[in-house]
Amino acid sequence: MKRPTIADIARRAGVSKGAVSYALNGQPGVSEETRRRIRAIAEEIGWRPNSAARALTGARANAIGLVVSRPARILGIEPFFMELISGVEAELSARSYALMLQVAADHEAEIAVYRRWWAERRVDGVIIVDLHVEDARIPILQELGLPAVVVGGPEGVGDLPHVWSDETAAVRELVEYLAALGHRRIARVTGLPQLRHTAVRDAAFTDVCAQLGLERAILMPTDYTGEQGAQATRRLLSSPDRPTALIYDNDVMAVAGLAVAQEMGLTVPDDLSIVAWDDSPLVQLVHPALTALTRDIPAYGAHATQLLLSSLDNMRPVSYQDATPMLRPRGSTAPPRRS
Repeated sequence: MKRPTIADIARRAGVSKGAVSYALNGQPGVSEETRRRIRAIAEEIGWRPNSAARALTGARANAIGLVVSRPARILGIEPFFMELISGVEAELSARSYALMLQVAADHEAEIAVYRRWWAERRVDGVIIVDLHVEDARIPILQELGLPAVVVGGPEGVGDLPHVWSDETAAVRELVEYLAALGHRRIARVTGLPQLRHTAVRDAAFTDVCAQLGLERAILMPTDYTGEQGAQATRRLLSSPDRPTALIYDNDVMAVAGLAVAQEMGLTVPDDLSIVAWDDSPLVQLVHPALTALTRDIPAYGAHATQLLLSSLDNMRPVSYQDATPMLRPRGSTAPPRRS
């Protein structure tokens, strides 16, 4: 079918195309009765504004962007991003906004996407994820003037509004819980070391272990995949002084770690306690169900989107501290077996 145009509306309404444009854009120049008639015809024939044409006039694109600098194959199995996007979409759909999602190889490619989107007026603003310790995106976005909200912080975000949670407090609660169960050798299978939240969690983990007098804190960096989570688990459990508790930086690695422990003949939780960062159906469906740090990830995405939309409405956005992740004990944690 041919896409309905302003000319089609003008022909049916018996007015000029200029009058139709005035009516549909809320500009003076037509009577209220004519405006109502033109809009009714537009609705009847299914006319929608052409986003490319609107961009040329400086109108909003009615879209926001999200670029993820991770391999596309990871997104398909990473519950965090799917839940975050669901929260973003819930807010956007209520405003008839679209989400433009793109995968980039690295920050250089990601910045190129932002430059292109902003130059072509493809998006009105962007949500930034995976904040780095030294993040080249922040000054570039500020230089471009592209409205942006960072999921992360509060450090390293420049002047950009951001949504964040207290990960230091979450790490402390988790380690204190494991120590109270009697664990003295605890290891953490971490995510990408260049990510700021990894650095925050690493520092908090090392500090609380030292304060509690636990044995040397062990950190094993990975890329968040199940494959590297499994490799790190095998290395840790093959050491002579293997840890009695493992903390994983995401649910995918925690489930992979559980499989490795069982493959090596260890019983969870008697021989090994396992905790996942971020709760999901994935960690609840395995046996035993995994203890996890839980948070409302869709709400996290919704709050970031609300902050960005308020910025686009010329409101002064106020950065938002979201709820601290809470510990949800399940069957994968218990006092260590006494030798």
